[in-house]
Amino acid sequence: MSVDQILQQEIKDSELSLSRTHEESVHKRDLKKRIELINWVLQNMKNPNVEICSLIEYRMKETIQEIKKKDSIFESDILDSELRILDWIFYQVCKDQQKKLATL
Repeated sequence: MSVDQILQQEIKDSELSLSRTHEESVHKRDLKKRIELINWVLQNMKNPNVEICSLIEYRMKETIQEIKKKDSIFESDILDSELRILDWIFYQVCKDQQKKLATL
């Protein structure tokens, strides 16, 4: 299964879970953010001029900086969730690129 297929499947699974979650919750918020971030990555992957691993890593660093600016754990919770999602995406996308580089 390609990285593109893995990400597309994750969107489908997240959308299914989202449709089953009726009340507003942290889980629902995280599902929406997961879908948003995966779509952002897929869109950027279409551009051959974009170094996707570097772009994801940059966004992760920006998120870490934003977390450091927050005064409480409650304020940083949303960003922490975003960072965990980005970390998962980074692993999925960049492990695939590392395999490609190793075979060259």
